[in-house]
Order: sequence, then structure tokens, then C-alpha cells
Amino acid sequence: MVLTPQLLQAIKLLQMPNLELSAFIENELASNPLLERAEERESATPDPLDSEPAAPTVESSVEPGDWASELLETDAAGLAANLGTEVNNAFDSERATPSPAAQPSDGLSVNSWSGVGGGGDSGEAPDLEAYVAETLTLREHLERQAATLLSDPAERMIGSALIDGLDEAGYFVGSLTEIAQTLGATADTVERLLIRMQTLEPTGIFARSLAECLTLQLRERDRFDPAMQALIENLPALAKRDYPVLRRVCGVDDEDLRDMISEIKRLEPKPGRAYGEPPGALAIPDVYVIAGHDRTWRVELNSQALPRVLVNEVYAADIRRGATRDEDKQYVSAQLQSANWLTKSLEQRARTILNVASEIVRRQDSFLVEGVSGLKPLNLKMVGEAIGVHESTVSRATAHKFIQTPRGLFEMKYFFTAAIASDSGQAHSAEAVRQRIRQMIDEEDPNYVLSDDVIVERLRKAHIVVARRTVAKYRDSLKIPSSVERRKLKTSPFRPRHQRDESLAVEI
Repeated sequence: MVLTPQLLQAIKLLQMPNLELSAFIENELASNPLLERAEERESATPDPLDSEPAAPTVESSVEPGDWASELLETDAAGLAANLGTEVNNAFDSERATPSPAAQPSDGLSVNSWSGVGGGGDSGEAPDLEAYVAETLTLREHLERQAATLLSDPAERMIGSALIDGLDEAGYFVGSLTEIAQTLGATADTVERLLIRMQTLEPTGIFARSLAECLTLQLRERDRFDPAMQALIENLPALAKRDYPVLRRVCGVDDEDLRDMISEIKRLEPKPGRAYGEPPGALAIPDVYVIAGHDRTWRVELNSQALPRVLVNEVYAADIRRGATRDEDKQYVSAQLQSANWLTKSLEQRARTILNVASEIVRRQDSFLVEGVSGLKPLNLKMVGEAIGVHESTVSRATAHKFIQTPRGLFEMKYFFTAAIASDSGQAHSAEAVRQRIRQMIDEEDPNYVLSDDVIVERLRKAHIVVARRTVAKYRDSLKIPSSVERRKLKTSPFRPRHQRDESLAVEI
């Protein structure tokens, strides 16, 4: 099949997320004189000769299935799967990570007040909110400190190269030898500057390993005694929870070892993450799902996220009447055809997204009522057959699109889950089974930790047929350790009492 340029454009528009679509529309508005924003048309004085009916508000009403109960207010955060973090994030169990906005400000610079000092010529007060809301990146934060720490221009150049060698966690992953060769300095000079840079905030920055990062923080707290040094040198044994070995190498009893482990958990293994890059734009919902009073779901497109453009037919007619050359007439005709096709493609895109979202809501209404346990198996083909389009169209319509429900904001792809067989004849969603496994592990008795085989048997009693390897795969995807590791964790005397009922892996 030969695809025309217009059809290719319609396919691309359907797949574009909101931000990318807005950028595309801006380019079209700049290149096509016959296109204009709907807001400009609405704000202008109405002209009988230049009127066009407003774009229809597109919405859909979906009848839900059997309601188990009235829709309850639910914490959306509780529905999201705890996907886990990297191994170093085990420290987060006892320490909350401060957000970048919560970091102390370095204050306003002298240049911030330029133009308003001494009474100010402009007569306008400075925008203090702009400075309060400033979020520094890790590099900016370190450069400001390095400017005070290093006075020699050569040292500042080496310091800048050392900052370039940091990763997102704040660890130095560059090569001291390469920096020395590139800048014509000795390796000893570069290493001495690295040690000086390690005195900057946040503590632990410029460390070359986890052990060095923890050591820097312990030294600042004056807690790096010989016993703690031995513990830091045996982090692999701590990760394996080999407490007899740790007691022997540290020369301490159980109570002292417990306090030392608690002290380490309160440290920051990734000092650079508090100064990450500025947060990206929040996800904007493409579709809203609202519970109606008549026990139906109302599905509406987010009109604020939909770019609205109109074709100025009057301007096109004026240009055609004044055009004398054939090239000018052909240009106007081509631009008019392109503008008309764009507006039709945008309308078709909106209707396709609404139809797909309405079908998703119709099939997943039990999720909206019951939560993740009510999620049903669903694939692209099922939705495509229901609304009369190909499954590839459904895939494009749901790519990078978000739906706001009473239970929170979800990506449309979240509602497509594989089916798990059942001996009762009713299939179960893979995501629902995953969450059931999580719930079983969270509620398990610390003295009777559930093995994968036991979980399989319990699921079978609930008419869910899965293999042991499937349970292990789902458990790994949830970042839940094996039964052996959980038993060590939940029964360990070195674990804080308030955490002994949580299925949380503590690893270094």
C-alpha cells in the first residue's frame, strides 16, 4: 500500500504526545499563513463573513459493569506498584531523601540586584519569587562552592574537569590520569585537588566508591572509629547479613553492631541525587474519567491539552483574488489544502483517542471501582475490534497518552495486561496477580515466610494457575527478595523493630 504524505502526517499526529504535538502545531502556524489559533479568532471582533462554527466538545459516556460498591476515595499512591530501586537505595528505609526544592539556597548574588540598587531606575521591585523558586543542578551547586574554595585559575580549571567526571549520584567516575595529561598537571596535583573537592557539600561528593562515600560522611560526624572502619571495609559481608563475621572483624557485641548498622543506614549513598537536573514537565492528562451521578463514567478529552487551529478561508480568498501569477495561485491552493488536512487530522486524532479511552474505561470499570485487583486482561486487538480500527492504530493512540481517573493518573498502556489462566474459566490480569503476590508477601508471618511454592499453591486455591518460575519472575519484577533473604531480614535481631514487619530488602 502506498501512503500519501497526508496520511503519513495523520499517523504521526496520532502518535505524538501533547508537548511534541504543540511544537509541531507551532511550526505549522509559523510556516502556513492560512492557519490561525482558535483563541485568536475568538478574541477578535466577530465578522459575519469570517465566522466558523466552534469545534464540538468531544465526550463520551460509558456504562459501567456491576458495581460492587459506591466509588470510594482512594489514595492513588497506594495503587502504584512499588517497583523498587537500585541496591544502594536500601538506606532510604530509615531516611527520607530531601527534594531539590528543599535544599538550602546559596542566597542572591550581587548580579541579581543589578539595575534596582540605589533606589532603582526602573521603579519596579525585583521578582523575589523567581529566586526563591530557583533549583540548582549539582554542577551549579559545586561550581559556586569551588569558586570560593579554589582561588588559583589553574586549580579552578582542574576543579571544573573534576566536576565533569561526576555521575548523577555524585561519584567521581573520571580518570585522574587523563585529566592530568589533558591539562598538563601532575597526577598528584589532581588527586590533591580531588581530596579538597571532597570537602564540598553535600558530604560524600567526589567519592570514588560507596565505601569512600560513607567514610567521608562518618568522618564529618566524628563516627569513623576503628570498629566502624572495619565495618565499612566489609560491606559485602553486611550485604549478605553475615553478622557473625561482622562481630568478629569489628570486635563488638550484638548491640553495638546493631547501632553501627543503623548509623550507616542513615547515611546518603548517593549524595548527588538531591541536586538532580530540574524536574521535567509533569504528565498532562489527555483524557478525564469522571464518575457520573447516574452511575456511569463520563469520558472527556482534555480541551486544554488539545491544540485548536482554524483555517482562515477569507484570507485565502483575498489572496487568490489578488494573485496574478500561476505560481502564487498554486502556492495558495497548496497551503489551503495543507491547512484543511491538518485540521481534519487533529479532529480525527481527538476522536480516535476518545474512542480508545472510552473502550478502555468500559472494559476496566471494575478497576475504577475496586482498584488494581479488578484489573482485567486486555490487549490492543480487543480494543481495536471493538471500535473498528486496526490494533496498530490503538497502539499509536495510547502511546505516551495519559488518562486521569478517580484513582489517579495512569498511562493508557497501564491498562493493557496479559491474561493469566484460571481453572474457573475466568482469566486474570497479570498486573492483578503481581499485586496479589505483593499483598501475600506483605502480610506473611515473619516466622513463616512464604516460599514461591507456597505462593503457587495459594494462588491455585484462588483459581489462578501460574508456574513457580512465573511467581519468581513477578517477585523479581517487584524487587522482592527470595524467601531465604526475607526470613533473614524479618527475623534479624539487627533490624530495627519498627521495620520487622515490612518486606523490604536491605542491601548495600
